[in-house]
Order: sequence, then C-alpha cells, then structure tokens
Amino acid sequence: MYKELLEYIVKNLVSYPDQVHITQEEKDARIVLKVRVAKEDMGRVIGKEGRIIRSIREIIFAYAMKDSKKVSVDVEEARTEENV
Repeated sequence: MYKELLEYIVKNLVSYPDQVHITQEEKDARIVLKVRVAKEDMGRVIGKEGRIIRSIREIIFAYAMKDSKKVSVDVEEARTEENV
C-alpha cells in the first residue's frame, strides 16, 4: 500500500517512468522503501536542496501514521549496464 503510493508519486515526476523500481524491506518494525530511478531523473526526485524528496517522505510518513507504522524512503540511482 505504501509502495503503490510512492510508485504513483515518483512515476508522475520522472521522465523515464519505466525505469522506476521500488523495493520494500522491513527492518526493526520499520518499513524501508528504496526507490531506483534513472540517472537523468535523480534531480527531479530529489529537487533543489532536497525539497521534493522531503515532501515525498512527509506524504508517505503521514499516510503511514494512520496505521501507526514507521516508513522511510531512500533514493538510489538505477544501475545501468555501464555501471555494473
């Protein structure tokens, strides 16, 4: 449910929505969502001085509060064949 919301938000921000991949892990009663986007879209997701990612994290955090869950969001650059 958190993963789907995050995916919807991020895919509508980026230029390459087909390269958006989100993984979900549970660590110590916390849900960690890891977002991978294309290198070209990193700036769109993070924003100037981190404003966009901060806003995304606040939305996910507020949504998780209704279930008394703790959710964090991490952003990673998608690996390309050249980076492997």
